[in-house]
Amino acid sequence: MGFAASVTLGLAGLFALAWVLRAGARALLTGHSRSIASDMPLTAAFGLLVIVIYAFVAIAAPLLAPFPERDIVGTQFQAWSADHPLGTDRIGRDMLSRLIYGARNTVGIAFATTALAFVVGSLLGLWAALTGGWLDQILSRFVDALMAIPALIFSLLLLTIFGTSVLSLILVIAAVDATRVFRLARSVAQGIVVMDYIEAARLRGEGAWFLIRREILPNAMAPLVAEFGLRFCFVFLSISSLSFLGLGIKPPTADWGSMVRDNATLITFGDVTPLLPAGCIALLTVAVNFVVDWQLYRASGLREATQ
Repeated sequence: MGFAASVTLGLAGLFALAWVLRAGARALLTGHSRSIASDMPLTAAFGLLVIVIYAFVAIAAPLLAPFPERDIVGTQFQAWSADHPLGTDRIGRDMLSRLIYGARNTVGIAFATTALAFVVGSLLGLWAALTGGWLDQILSRFVDALMAIPALIFSLLLLTIFGTSVLSLILVIAAVDATRVFRLARSVAQGIVVMDYIEAARLRGEGAWFLIRREILPNAMAPLVAEFGLRFCFVFLSISSLSFLGLGIKPPTADWGSMVRDNATLITFGDVTPLLPAGCIALLTVAVNFVVDWQLYRASGLREATQ
């Protein structure tokens, strides 16, 4: 069976499993959970299934990988075989093992970066909208200045200055993406702070933290959750791009972006091995976007037809 046929069959199998799980959830769940499962389109079920599989692989990587992440277990660029189902890389490390560990490293770092960017950007955005005045103007103009610089170029500049450790990578990309989260959170909050219940809470003497936590954030949660999914995709692709350029996750740590770069030579010989980590990146990105689209439909009050 050819590679394209195998990929098509695998995706069809995932969609079939997602359909079975969705049908099972509709039959077994009750109350509000059953209502959510009933409204879930097949694409969202597929996305959730893929995300769960990636999370399981990332957590259980040491148990699933046949070889350690960094060990040289063969000669360079060995063909696919029973001992090495996906062959070896340019220095003889097992590709399947590094692909599995890459899920932990690439996805884990992207999630931590997105969470940090989201906490900082959303809190500052909500605070700026609630406070207004000179604080809002200073933060907004500072964010505008940062957003005027292309994100990838700005990240490359900062990583060149502060180094390319994992901590630097997380902090730099989080700082760049927090500006985008700030703009969305501020925009959403500006439509909420003028509501009567916010004014009533202020008259009761409630402080800024109470207003953000109990009044503004619950009403802004739906668009922020959708933005979290989209922002994760952008961060995930940014880290992979930086690793491909040699400024992301440093070797010998397994990372999908650097794996594409290190094994790109095989493409000239018709070997699809370098496309596997690229395919993992693409599949997770599509899956997250499927779930985000579903959440946006739910947040807007629309009902998407299920299949």
